[in-house]
Amino acid sequence: MVDVSGKELTKRQAVAAAQVRMKTTTFNTIQAGNAPKGDVLGTARLAGIMAAKQTSQLIPLCHPLPLHKIEVQIEPNPQLPGYQIQASVTTKAETGVEMEALTAVSVAALTLYDMAKALEKSIEIQSIRLLSKTGGKSGDYQISGDC
Repeated sequence: MVDVSGKELTKRQAVAAAQVRMKTTTFNTIQAGNAPKGDVLGTARLAGIMAAKQTSQLIPLCHPLPLHKIEVQIEPNPQLPGYQIQASVTTKAETGVEMEALTAVSVAALTLYDMAKALEKSIEIQSIRLLSKTGGKSGDYQISGDC
């Protein structure tokens, strides 16, 4: 692992996103709350939060960090059809929380797939990406409009 002991504690935030695409019938079943495994969106949201907290256990050489806020939002998008997932993670630490935000959206998307796979096997997880990060020595980052 990289030695971050000489770095100052600073407030850091990262926001990541993913999307999950599915057939209209699957989307409508989830929206109606009729998926066989239960509350698809609530379970996926909770899984994302739990995953962010476990990032250093999942990603080699990733520092364990005190996380002060984790927010996972899952919004329906009938045009896909499917869901837009966004996670925001905040800390005051020596290193950033980009991996925690990316892990949160990834596991939320995987959980959504798991909860809905009885309805459809061809669900697609797409566009996992970092949208923004603030704080730290390397400065702020905001995804460009080209992505």
